[in-house]
Amino acid sequence: MHAREMISTHPHVRGNTNDALIRCIEECYDCAQTCTTCADACLGEGMVAELVQCIRLNMDCADVCTATGAVATRRSGSNEAVIRVMLEACATACRLCAGECEQHAQAHQHCRICAEACRSCEDACRKAMQSMTH
Repeated sequence: MHAREMISTHPHVRGNTNDALIRCIEECYDCAQTCTTCADACLGEGMVAELVQCIRLNMDCADVCTATGAVATRRSGSNEAVIRVMLEACATACRLCAGECEQHAQAHQHCRICAEACRSCEDACRKAMQSMTH
């Protein structure tokens, strides 16, 4: 990804990047892609009816992660209060999605991988929130 490179060149940032927030942006986009793939893989499983909640949480998490990544990327007129709320929502969506995917991880490798991505993104969101508290 080019998040660090792009954000560091922004005139309002002037090279002073928040590494925890940049890692979070990258984790958000990775998690969104992973959740989207997991939802699609769940739809391909024979017992799709047993995976409805997993699919729903995958799709919700992917949407929240994408929106969080986009909001956190914008630096012009940055509204840190909104970014903090988005990071909290993202951490919650990731926690819930990971918990659901973990219930299916023994039977489905895609759920195991997704749970790992969600836990990593949740952690990155929490660290980014901590880095913004001044």
